[in-house]
Order: sequence, then structure tokens, then C-alpha cells
Amino acid sequence: VQLQASGGGLVQAGGSLRLSCAASGRTFSAYGMEYFRLMGWFRQVPGKEREFVAAITFSGGTTQYADSLLGRFTISRDRAKNTVSLQMNSLKPEDTAVYYCAAADALGTRDLIVTGKIFNHWGQGTQVTVSS
Repeated sequence: VQLQASGGGLVQAGGSLRLSCAASGRTFSAYGMEYFRLMGWFRQVPGKEREFVAAITFSGGTTQYADSLLGRFTISRDRAKNTVSLQMNSLKPEDTAVYYCAAADALGTRDLIVTGKIFNHWGQGTQVTVSS
């Protein structure tokens, strides 16, 4: 299974971006996104640890967010399009990072989700740069 994040770019502070994550692969194609129990977004700045952003259960749509991002970022899934999106509003320069989407074949505790340990599929990231 391959995950591909897209939608990154350069935006001014206060602006918005919408990231999208699509999956492909032989095993995935038989089931669509329902193949995954959980989808998530993480971000990483060079030299810093990976940071949890948000996660969503693909079947039920239950969401979790990093406390610091709640209210500005919204994760959603489109079952018809087999995509998971991250709507980012009121962007700040400190949101600048490479954003990665991830998928898990199982559900887990918040700790496992936030640390990324539950996710066993990772995509290549998309760069988000917020200028001041």
C-alpha cells in the first residue's frame, strides 16, 4: 500500500491550505480506504521530532487532534473518493513543516496514536510553508 499526500505549498500567515491523502496498491484496491482502521496526519520540522496533528477512524469518522491545533485544523474523510483531508485554517509560521499522512490496520490508545506507533503505513510528505 502506498500513501500519497498532496496539497502543500506556500501560504501567508492567516491563510488556509487543504491537504489530501490518497492510497493505492493491489491490496488496498480491493477494499478502498475501509482497508485501514485509522488514518492520521503528522508533521515534522528538520531537526525536531515528528508531531501528531490529527487522526480519524475511516469507518466511523471519530476524530482526535493535537490539543494545540484543535479549532484550527480539521481532519475529514471522503469514503466515495477514498481520501482523507486536513483542512488547515489561520495558519501560523510555526505550522511550517513537512506533513505526512499515515494509516493503521488497527485501532489503539491515544498514546499509540499520538506517538505514531499504531501506524504501519506512511506516505511521503508534502511541504507546507507559512510566511509571516
